[in-house]
Amino acid sequence: MSGGNSATNKCGLAELLIFMAAIICGTGCSICSKTMMELRGEGITGEEEVFQKPIFQTFGMFVGMMFGLVMHKVVVIFKIPFPGYDHGTDNSADGAGGLASGAKTYGSIDAEADPLVKKEEQASSGSQQLPVWMYFFLAIPSVFDLAATALCMMGLQYIDVSIYQLLRGSGIIFVALMKQHVLGHHLFSFQWIGVFWNVMAVLVVGGTAILNESESDEADQSGDALLGVMLVMAGAVVQAMQFVFEEKVMTMDIPSPPLLLIGMEGLWGTVLCLLIVYPIVYYLPGDDHGSYEDPWNTIHMFMNTPTIQNAFIVYFLVIFLYNFFAVLVTFMLNSVWHAILDNFRPITVWIVDLFIFYVISQGTFGEAWTRWSWLQVFGMGILLYGTAVYNAPNAGSIRLEGRWFDFGLDFRSEYTEIESEEQGAELDQEWREKMDTFKARKDSSFYGERSPHVSVHTQSLRGLATNI
Repeated sequence: MSGGNSATNKCGLAELLIFMAAIICGTGCSICSKTMMELRGEGITGEEEVFQKPIFQTFGMFVGMMFGLVMHKVVVIFKIPFPGYDHGTDNSADGAGGLASGAKTYGSIDAEADPLVKKEEQASSGSQQLPVWMYFFLAIPSVFDLAATALCMMGLQYIDVSIYQLLRGSGIIFVALMKQHVLGHHLFSFQWIGVFWNVMAVLVVGGTAILNESESDEADQSGDALLGVMLVMAGAVVQAMQFVFEEKVMTMDIPSPPLLLIGMEGLWGTVLCLLIVYPIVYYLPGDDHGSYEDPWNTIHMFMNTPTIQNAFIVYFLVIFLYNFFAVLVTFMLNSVWHAILDNFRPITVWIVDLFIFYVISQGTFGEAWTRWSWLQVFGMGILLYGTAVYNAPNAGSIRLEGRWFDFGLDFRSEYTEIESEEQGAELDQEWREKMDTFKARKDSSFYGERSPHVSVHTQSLRGLATNI
């Protein structure tokens, strides 16, 4: 289970504040997405209409991510300490700021919940200039991200944002299946148990959306909830393909710094939206003045409705800030906390959405509590339980050790195997860091080939690591 830092990192005041900031911004992303789809403004015909523009929101997401390029330049020029950047050398021509040996990366559990995870072996000793072709290569994950986000935004039109967020969390199902059958990675038995509970959560949450719709007064929307669930699940499948692709292809000798990767995916996504996606949805038949989404109508509504403009500005900011704080969460703590962050979002999104409905908007925006909401709470509990089981034996997870609430399942031998491998990896990492220190001391007799003991130390330490 890879992570940016050791699992022993403590959560102090600074770490807690960063975690809370990530929770707030992540919740704001989902709330803003749904709220913008419920706003009304003057359409191109002069009549008031609902601003349901999923492609525009996808475009806005990529514009927000593109700000990562600005942050990348700031970090490189002013040599600001940031995860994934090594300012110890000056040979990074573009400011690519390659990863140094032992540099911290970030991501989520088992390199599958965050597309920026890099294996330790891909970090090289010193900064390297990022080749030009890499900037074009980063267009590939943008295509996956574009398709996944567009599908999810389309589905969000038809379901509550809390259900949407819960269904997004089920992407672990498809990642696990692809890792096993596409990458050929062996998953442990307890992880498949976690996947099973995630499947159960999807069935319960999806059923809740359909039951809520059956009680709606809007009879003409029959079947929309099922369509929304299917679109969001399709988006989760494509998102899983993105994660697997990046884990398979993007573990290269010269990895991309995190802010540059975020920014380039945003840049390519913006270009693809403007040149490919918008022309397609314009000529695709639909309810937006004859198109699935009419960009001219979108521009007219945006330019003539200050409320939509303000909502988009907030949406733009929280998207980038969420990506920014999510990086810091894993850097300052570890990848497990990033997974915990993702698990908290459905809870905070639902609480805030209920608060908006009953307190702020008095029933205009937000989400109402229905008689099926308790079923949704049950589904949320199953999802959190399944994810915690899958993420074991990391801190904050649930180990299946044969207790009654483990349903008699005992996988302690698998947890021991994982912990032994992690201890060995930590010893290897410590040795590499010591070697970097020795190499920096060029006047020392222990440097390079002048020390006959280097290879002996390396072999003995690695031998110890494999026997733990």
